[in-house]
Amino acid sequence: MESREYELMDVAEDRMWWYRALHARLLDELAHAQGEVLDAGCGTGGFLAVLHQKRPLLFTTGVEYDAKAAARAAEKAQTTVLCGDVADLPFPNSKFDAVISADVLCHAGVQPAAALAEFHRVLRPGGKLILNMPAYEWLTSAHDRRVANARRVTPSALQIWLHDAAFTGIQTRFWNSLLLPLMIVQRKLLARGDAASDVAAFPPWLDTMLYATTDIERRLKLALPFGGSVLAIATKPLLDPP
Repeated sequence: MESREYELMDVAEDRMWWYRALHARLLDELAHAQGEVLDAGCGTGGFLAVLHQKRPLLFTTGVEYDAKAAARAAEKAQTTVLCGDVADLPFPNSKFDAVISADVLCHAGVQPAAALAEFHRVLRPGGKLILNMPAYEWLTSAHDRRVANARRVTPSALQIWLHDAAFTGIQTRFWNSLLLPLMIVQRKLLARGDAASDVAAFPPWLDTMLYATTDIERRLKLALPFGGSVLAIATKPLLDPP
């Protein structure tokens, strides 16, 4: 990912509506988590910082490919962040109780199958994997090119990936559904090929409105058959298959 995009992320992720909405979803899925949690591909540490604040009893660790972003994440979240590859994690087998990876398997430099095999390896039996991915290949835009996104998925495609990686208890669902029409207009009708990154400061009134829309959807537990993102939850089996 371009260094400029990391800089934008670092500035925006503690207040921009999109990051706050994503972090709220991830926190929901970690409501009952205990022990050690890995953020695989943690960027500049926004979600790790949220975890440190909201769940201080969890033992959090991050890994990030970009050395400068990893250093910034460690500073921001006040936790251990290693510079490394999600397809070759620098951790022993069965170390973590939960692994989070948000909008990472979509990147051009990541091989999803290899990364999922590593997530499976470092999870303890019964451990939980939480993934977020951008939805729909046809929504690919200038922003995806700027952040080196090479793939967008559907829930069914993500289920196949997880099944092939030997995960069980797989649940996938769309979210950011109510704002999908606005995403289509902005990305497919209005944006130019050289459009600026979607990560930017919004006017306060607009940021508040966009976040409130996602929060209504989350609190009402709306499960619509479309959306701008896909969230997946899966479990490492207690026993390896025969």
